[in-house]
Amino acid sequence: MITKNLFLQGIYPFAGAGLDKPVPIHSELLHYVPDGVINQTLYFRGGNSSAELITVVLMRNGVPMRYFPIGAKSDVHVPLRVVEDIDGGSVIELYLAAPDGLGGSVVVDLGMVEH
Repeated sequence: MITKNLFLQGIYPFAGAGLDKPVPIHSELLHYVPDGVINQTLYFRGGNSSAELITVVLMRNGVPMRYFPIGAKSDVHVPLRVVEDIDGGSVIELYLAAPDGLGGSVVVDLGMVEH
């Protein structure tokens, strides 16, 4: 079995639309899992430059899979102990939920393995 490491990562500006209205962070933070392949998320790291709580939402096929809250002017590192298989044909994307009108930058680093 061949294993390939994948990373969705970068620093992106954001403008909040509401904590109950997650929106895509950036088109670079989308991954299509090829047919016949399985992905697994291994960890998430994030940072928040704003003065309020934000949440990064890991979406699978447009449905929330995991929530990663990041405190005001803070960071988080979450090693994922429960690893789920993400089947080929799935779309993985990072969204952000933040208070309406809140602006700032978010740092994201989602580590995955593909096999």
